[in-house]
Amino acid sequence: MPRIITLTTDFGVGSPYVSAMRGVILSINPVATLVDITHAIAPQNIREGALALEQATPWFPPDTIHVAVVDPGVGTARKIVYARIGEHHFIAPDNGLLSRLALRTRPSTIITVTEPEFWLPAVSATFHGRDIMAPLAARLSLGLEPSKLGPPQAGLVELRWPEARVSGKKIDGLVQSIDSFGNLITNIPADALTNVPRGEDTAVVCDEHETRGIFTAYGEQPPMTLIALVGSSGHLELAIVDDSAALMLGVTVGTPVKVTW
Repeated sequence: MPRIITLTTDFGVGSPYVSAMRGVILSINPVATLVDITHAIAPQNIREGALALEQATPWFPPDTIHVAVVDPGVGTARKIVYARIGEHHFIAPDNGLLSRLALRTRPSTIITVTEPEFWLPAVSATFHGRDIMAPLAARLSLGLEPSKLGPPQAGLVELRWPEARVSGKKIDGLVQSIDSFGNLITNIPADALTNVPRGEDTAVVCDEHETRGIFTAYGEQPPMTLIALVGSSGHLELAIVDDSAALMLGVTVGTPVKVTW
């Protein structure tokens, strides 16, 4: 069975750059199965890309090859790496893009990509996704041994990811990401809420906006209501029922969130 290759980029929806990468892969392996995770990562937003990879890639079958291109340092001395994380293969710039996955599961193999024989013959300084990462993914899908891509390296570039703080009857966190619906996903994991009451004695405050109680589903409150619940990411999130919390509240990534009871 042909291996699955996923693509995650900040190129934008409908970008011809995405099609160029897909064309390179299919030229080398015409029967590869290509899946787009997202191409709507905000330009150069490595953190957003890292969170998208953490949320989506674990649901793919073992031995899926994931190519991630959020690469503001393209053409500089930053490295491109191959990493085996859990049961999956990753090809990405070594700029923190794989740091959330590496927090969850320590990489068993990390290789600095240095061998040009597996790249396209001509490499643009501004499009390593097409000229280096896409052909590497295609060749891996055909059985190329990762060890041939270059020498091993000890670790990946890491980004600092603030953790929620639990103190007495209070949890301090922040908005970690905003999804396509405008829901505010926090860095407060579900297990931090295990002993937190779900009723109106519990307040969730984001900026100057407050809601009472922690719910299970969006539909448990009327439209245009601010609601707190544990979403599919496994973290506490804030939403406006049937609308965008990000737009309605004017909240951005990094805004503090506090839970008290």
